[in-house]
Formats: sequence, C-alpha cells, structure tokens
Amino acid sequence: MKKQMTKVPFKETEEQRKALEAVIEKYRGTEGAMMPTLQEAQDIYGYLPTEVQKRIALGLGKPISEVFGVATFYSQFLLNPKGENPISVCLGTACYVKGSGKVMEKLEQVLGIKSGSITEDLKFSLDATRCIGACGLAPVMTIGEDVYGRLDPSQVEGILAKY
Repeated sequence: MKKQMTKVPFKETEEQRKALEAVIEKYRGTEGAMMPTLQEAQDIYGYLPTEVQKRIALGLGKPISEVFGVATFYSQFLLNPKGENPISVCLGTACYVKGSGKVMEKLEQVLGIKSGSITEDLKFSLDATRCIGACGLAPVMTIGEDVYGRLDPSQVEGILAKY
C-alpha cells in the first residue's frame, strides 16, 4: 500500500534538533548510513517529516529523492505522526474475506482520510495491517489498545464517538 503524506505542521524542540544534528554527524561519511540515520531520526521525532528528510539528505550529502525513496520503501518508517487514537484495520485474509475492506472504506469516509494518514486535528491516524492474531473475531480493528471484532461498517461511527 502506497504511503500517504499528510501535511501536518512540523513542530520541533531544540532538543530534537540537536539530537538529529548529532545523529547526522555520527553517520556522516559512513557507508550504509541511510538506514540507521532514518531509524534514529524516527526515534527522535516519532516519524519522518519532510523537513527532517531534507536535513538528513543535506547532512549525508545524498539527494532528497534517495532519502524519500528509502523512507517510503520500508514499512518501518512513518511519514506521518500517529494520532492520539491510532486505528489499525486488519486486512489479513480471514478479516478481508469477512468484510474488513468495507470497514476500512467506512473509516476513510467518516474520518475524511486515507489509510496511512492522520486527521487534521491529530486525533486519529488510520493504517492497514496484516493479521493481528484475532482471526476468530474477524473482521477486526484496533484503536490504541482497544480491540473491536466481528465488525460491520454500520458500527464504525458509534465506535469512533467513544473517542
């Protein structure tokens, strides 16, 4: 699934800026530096905003397209922050066969975002996931630590209202 970038205002503390500078300095000139630099940058910010990707590119002497290419290729990297209430919808085989695709469509409609994005108010982020090990409850979604099973799209709005 293609990663979606949502324009969330970039906010950074002085501590984060200095930590990123230290990471870039640590890896500057090192072969294979891209992955560990991106991993540590994501640890600092929680995701990889465009502004951070640009600094990494400049600091490592790489084109921004290479940094963005790596960040979008590997599923471990996030282009958007997680919402206050992160939602994951299982699209594994058992859940999909039982209608999780329709649940995802309803969530996208109600929240006004696509999978891989975050609402403008930062309250919800929406992601597709593969099997979460609750096949007997298919279709399943999680909101934070809460698990919702045997879902029907008609339940989505009521569940979201709790948050």
